[in-house]
Amino acid sequence: MTDRKLASVQCVDRVSPIAGADRIECARILGWNVVVKKGEFKEGDRCVYFEVDSFLPVCEQFEFLRDSCYRKNETAGEGFRLQTQKFRGQISQGLVLPLSILPPGREYVQGDDVTELLGVRKWEMEEKQVFDSGIIGELPFGIPRTNEMRVQSYPELIGEFLAAPSYYITTKMDGTSVTMYWKDGKFGVCGRRYELEDNGKNPLWKYAKKHGIEEKLRAADLSDMAIQGEFCGPSIQKNRLKLPCPEWYVFTILDLQTFERLSLDEMTRICSLLELKQVPVEERGETFPYDTVEKLLERARGKYASGMHKEGIVIRPTEPVYSPTLSGPLSMKVLNNDQLLKE
Repeated sequence: MTDRKLASVQCVDRVSPIAGADRIECARILGWNVVVKKGEFKEGDRCVYFEVDSFLPVCEQFEFLRDSCYRKNETAGEGFRLQTQKFRGQISQGLVLPLSILPPGREYVQGDDVTELLGVRKWEMEEKQVFDSGIIGELPFGIPRTNEMRVQSYPELIGEFLAAPSYYITTKMDGTSVTMYWKDGKFGVCGRRYELEDNGKNPLWKYAKKHGIEEKLRAADLSDMAIQGEFCGPSIQKNRLKLPCPEWYVFTILDLQTFERLSLDEMTRICSLLELKQVPVEERGETFPYDTVEKLLERARGKYASGMHKEGIVIRPTEPVYSPTLSGPLSMKVLNNDQLLKE
């Protein structure tokens, strides 16, 4: 599966004026719009593009970000966090800098991942602090991390969906990724990155026991299976769903023998059998009707039942399809810009 490139060498596809702005304009990079200084870049220029949610290190070349982007906490340390912003009515996502910020001595080509080279990290909270839980180790049995790619970073995924025989769209729930597995008679609970021990304090284990998930898996004789979903509720992110108690919404079921995702219909059947909640399916159909990034961004808008802006949508084929772009199963997410700007 393709890893997310937080910082990469890219090409400026086009530069457009911003109404009423004399000193700034809009550069298009992949599927992203980024506000830049007027005249700094022109169409066809190579550049270094930093995605939103990048956490840049404190060093001289990024000091110009201090007034607007500096963050410091016990989990992440200090650095500069890139977020969605709006200038003169134009949404800007990410940062574009000239190739001159890269170390000399090598030839850089479009698509080069320079995330580690520049010391860039993803802005996220550590699971050990979120759950105050003992960590056993990495995800076991080769279970992959949940990692949906944004359509703006891989706009070519739209073409793959246009060629797919069918699709479905689910609501992206606001929480944290949790995996529960049943393998060789063993049940386990994991966060996004680590397997977690049952220490009596872990809210994920408490949820699994309250709902009898291990017993239901055993009774249904469903072996070699990883169930992945979004764990939502009080004290998790900002609880935009306004849930009074934790809930777990399944979005993937993985066969641990073949490491293939189950189809939408099979996932729905198993969720019903195990009495598990599933992420809401907003839409399904045969011909994919969204042929541009802009149409998808409009489709991603909306609110949860709580009245809060939803995080966005996730799009997949109803039957798993291999993606040459991702070197894995075809899937993509589209975040809601209204929510990003509100944050």
